[in-house]
Amino acid sequence: MVTGIFILTILLFVLAYRFYGRFLERHFEADDSRPTPSHTDYDGVDRVPAKTAVLLGHHFSSIAGAGPIVGPIIAAAAFGWVPALLWIVIGSIFVGGVHDYSSLMASIRHKARSIAEIAHSFMTPLAYKLFLVFIWLTMIYILIVFVDLTSSTFIEHPEVATSSLSFIFLAILFGLALYRLKIPLLYSSLVFVPLVFASVWLGHVAPIGQNILPAFFMDHPGRYWNTLLIIYAFFAAISPVWVLLQPRDFLSSFLLYGSILGAFIGILFGGFDLQYPAFTTWSDIDKGTLFPILFITIACGACSGFHSIVASGTTSKQLNKESDARKIGYGAMLIEGLVAVISLFTLAMLLRGDELISKPPLIVFGSGMGKFLSILGIPFEVGMSFGILAVSTFLLTTLDTSTRLARYIFEEFFELKGKASRYLSTAVTLIPPLLFTFVTLYDSQGNPIPAWRAVWPVFGSTNQLLAGLALLVVFVWQKKTGKKTTFIALPMVFMLAMTLWALAQLVYQSGFDAIGITSFLLLILAIILVVEAFRIVVLKADDIITEKS
Repeated sequence: MVTGIFILTILLFVLAYRFYGRFLERHFEADDSRPTPSHTDYDGVDRVPAKTAVLLGHHFSSIAGAGPIVGPIIAAAAFGWVPALLWIVIGSIFVGGVHDYSSLMASIRHKARSIAEIAHSFMTPLAYKLFLVFIWLTMIYILIVFVDLTSSTFIEHPEVATSSLSFIFLAILFGLALYRLKIPLLYSSLVFVPLVFASVWLGHVAPIGQNILPAFFMDHPGRYWNTLLIIYAFFAAISPVWVLLQPRDFLSSFLLYGSILGAFIGILFGGFDLQYPAFTTWSDIDKGTLFPILFITIACGACSGFHSIVASGTTSKQLNKESDARKIGYGAMLIEGLVAVISLFTLAMLLRGDELISKPPLIVFGSGMGKFLSILGIPFEVGMSFGILAVSTFLLTTLDTSTRLARYIFEEFFELKGKASRYLSTAVTLIPPLLFTFVTLYDSQGNPIPAWRAVWPVFGSTNQLLAGLALLVVFVWQKKTGKKTTFIALPMVFMLAMTLWALAQLVYQSGFDAIGITSFLLLILAIILVVEAFRIVVLKADDIITEKS
């Protein structure tokens, strides 16, 4: 059954890319004769044209993170694997794919401006500033969640910490070979891609254990790794994209391709069964009701507002030609959907009472990859480390990209310019995640829980609401040009409705704890933004169309 569902999913995604992707391309009139901002506004730091394969690696690694791994596992454990599967497939094709591609096209048609800057053309100054605050807060939540997830992974699997650090070193060398020594991409890849896979072996040979930790962090290894990861994010985010971002993301894409290929072979020939219930309940005691919680729990893998920030923040500044947008915008979303399905299977193959389900989702995914790769004769432990390393590299990418994007938003809000602002805005952005490193969070029963688990519901809600707002900006842009907008309006209304509903439910369930208060403030901010957007933006678009006619 696993094999049949997986093959059917691949077929649906291929057909979607071929036909619906072409429809989007025709609608937005992609034209390679129109130069992209990476050429017209080249600056050698952020605006640098990238080869299609390199940019696809960057874009996918940035949007993926742990999202398509964590969300499907949490949602399937709560509601069953069928609702999760349906949302992943339908969402990737008709919601997330449209959101990602249209955000990228909107940005390159507006000189690689961010989705917030594009919205500025239509919104009041107050709404525009609130939108920037909302995006910046979303980036902060992403940093808190992914720093904590990466740190937890390094502690539980020290071999992955070694592999990840060696991977960063290899990426820097790869960037120097590619951009400074001018070694062709093919030859450089033939050397560095095998070394990346060899780093998995290196991790098992020399895992980074707790014995190397400074005395201050000996009792709190998570704080040590969190601090190091935040320092890494600072330097990675202020460096030119060719130094680390582009080469690292290109190399990490091969880990992804290896994971997908290994999972495909394992699923095809492993004879695995789906043992977890297809459907469990309409209302989970901890998570809430299936509608709307399913749609904010599974964000990356179906639809994610973070993707619009990546597409309009870094990807649009590196896009070489407009026809690349379908491969990178729509195609990467479908690949991420496929990863989400694989992640879903790693949970669905377990019995409902399996103790592994209580482990962090990255461990569940790694265990599943160990089973898949064992079909190829790879030892379970090595296969598991490989699966976790693949996710960890995406986490590191997300940390870098989120920090860089938050820096852009901070500079935009305060209208900062110059090199000094790059350091200031990056440092300010990383202060909240650093503070969370030294704070202990508790669940409703008073038990200490990881920061990522406490923040995930709020992160999911704000992330998905951001997707709805980004679709609203694209909707208005297209309406202004007199084009059909139904295919944008339907996912836009759905995402706005689900996320506002989810925030209201979080407020009701959480009460006056940290999550409840944060959810309430975000709900108020979101309602103001949505009302302001519809009142100002849509009416302004109507006026423009009336004037044209």
